[in-house]
Amino acid sequence: MPNPENDSAWTRLIDRLGRLPGIGKRSAERIAFHLIRQPPEETQTLATALNDLVTDLRVCSECGNLSEADPCAICADTKRDRTTVMVVERPSDIVAIEQLGSYRGLYHVLLGRLAPLDGIGPGEMNTEPLLERIRSSSIDEVVLATTPTLEGDGTALFLMEQLERLGVRVTRLARGMPTGSNFASVSKAVLSDAIQGRTSMNAGQ
Repeated sequence: MPNPENDSAWTRLIDRLGRLPGIGKRSAERIAFHLIRQPPEETQTLATALNDLVTDLRVCSECGNLSEADPCAICADTKRDRTTVMVVERPSDIVAIEQLGSYRGLYHVLLGRLAPLDGIGPGEMNTEPLLERIRSSSIDEVVLATTPTLEGDGTALFLMEQLERLGVRVTRLARGMPTGSNFASVSKAVLSDAIQGRTSMNAGQ
């Protein structure tokens, strides 16, 4: 095993791991030690996956989804309803919703949610591109599909305040989803009902 105090590859690994969200120096060291203890083929598989991430995946410049093309297939689909945008926290949320086949609008990925205790504020989310999309397009409804948790609700309220200033209709998924759940853990029927029964968040609408 290399000497952690003197090996430059080790210090570079600790430095890079420590730059990941939510990973401090101690966590980075634990991850690095874990990687060193693994069979070489396991670590190489991880390295290959990271390389594929760089070479094969793109962040869609329109919605923030992960895709092999820019724009992604959903944004490029001319048959989608371009007057409605559903705001989700993660690319995996899009996968869950698309499996239903009941929503035909566009998406916007926040790449997170407000979590002040974790140092995640509005500046760490993909918020400004969403507001710019509203200003420069024919979008007339924004569906807030953040998860029904304390952080998700706080994120939805923050976005509602920003969006109402632009005069767009703001809706939220109906509470068919249990509080604290996520899209991967609920049934397709419950999620479909939540989409179909979304409610307005604008005052008086």
